[in-house]
Amino acid sequence: MPMTESCDVVRRKIRTFLDSGEMKVGEFQDAINVTGNAYSRFMGQNGPYKGMGSSVYDAAWVFFKKREMKGIKMPKKTAASMGGASSSSVPSVESIVLDFEREEKVPIFDTCDDIRRKINAHLKLPGVTQASFLHNVGAQYHPARRVQSSQLSAFRSKKGPFAGNTSVMFYGAYVYFEKLRIKQNKPKGKKREEMERLHGPYGGIDHDRPRRSYLALAGSSVTEDQYGRVHISGPRESGVFPRR
Repeated sequence: MPMTESCDVVRRKIRTFLDSGEMKVGEFQDAINVTGNAYSRFMGQNGPYKGMGSSVYDAAWVFFKKREMKGIKMPKKTAASMGGASSSSVPSVESIVLDFEREEKVPIFDTCDDIRRKINAHLKLPGVTQASFLHNVGAQYHPARRVQSSQLSAFRSKKGPFAGNTSVMFYGAYVYFEKLRIKQNKPKGKKREEMERLHGPYGGIDHDRPRRSYLALAGSSVTEDQYGRVHISGPRESGVFPRR
């Protein structure tokens, strides 16, 4: 049977399936008979054709196709994920208000990759559902927005310090996690402090405009570091620039 779904579609199905709680990551890897390293490499890629040679792509596609042929639908939302009672130990952040929140101009001092790591860790917490998380993200806007699971999947599928910076997920999730940090009395990490030093003069990470382009002379190299700064080096020029 020909494989009719791209690598990105299969990745989104995997994330949706695991986020439902029907299986844990290790159980899913065992179910499709792949190693943890192979799984991590495939899930860390981005693009419709990135990972086509991966055993995870083949095995996961077969796994979901068999379920489909048997008439098994993707897991439905539980009562908790629909907003009902939950055993989540994550505190409410409704009492926390950040500076410039009402104007939706809270300065951002995390990269998109930082937020993706926080999202992945948060969704693994007991009692936390994808639906409740999306509700919390949308609540950080004024007025509140309805954030779709497709927006979350699209943001999580990207890779890079600025990949997805204009997504509704980036700003909303950053504000939510910042409130959660304050609520839980957690200190800022070293990288967070360095991000404030580097991007503070520019008002934080830009989330209104997509990444800009840079021109460099032939023979120069253009790279981006973990802080979102662009490094240009070559025989006749060099520099470090914030992503603005």
